[in-house]
Amino acid sequence: MALPLMPKATAVWLVENTTLSFDQIADFCGVHALEVQAIADGEVAVGIVGLDPTTNGQLTREEIERCEKDEDARLHLSTLPELSQSKAKGARYTPVSKRQDKPDAIAWLLKHHPEVSDAQACKLIGTTKDTIAKVRDRSHWNALNIKPRNPVTLGLCSEADLEKVVILARPRGRQSGLPIADEPEAPQE
Repeated sequence: MALPLMPKATAVWLVENTTLSFDQIADFCGVHALEVQAIADGEVAVGIVGLDPTTNGQLTREEIERCEKDEDARLHLSTLPELSQSKAKGARYTPVSKRQDKPDAIAWLLKHHPEVSDAQACKLIGTTKDTIAKVRDRSHWNALNIKPRNPVTLGLCSEADLEKVVILARPRGRQSGLPIADEPEAPQE
């Protein structure tokens, strides 16, 4: 049986805000009825703030009212709220051990995908336009030791992110006449 998110906090709210029986709350939250009684007595979950299951869509007000009228009725979870898996906006943290690999990844991008703009490369690898310019014109402080290496194998981006950037950059590369990697060149006559 599916349980609500944060069952103890939900039990605290149900004890404080409804006239449901301890058994009904215990059954819904997946805790023992004696624990619900201890919550009501103030012996357990003293510092826990109650979580309203109606605001996050786990229960409806009608369901609570139905079960308050009939002590034998059991609460049923409406739907489990979907947990968003959105990416965090802003700069990603790069461990110190991988920071030295960024110039190598930039060199690889410049060599294999020159159609990718500096802004796209900055966002993909997590670097600055200044660093890209220094790698491009070989004025980087470590220019002698830079070897082009794939940013995916270095762990600086995912394969899907790299493919997405390359696909978005291809129309720009065709318009500017830059060579595009992985495309056959037109036969010359």
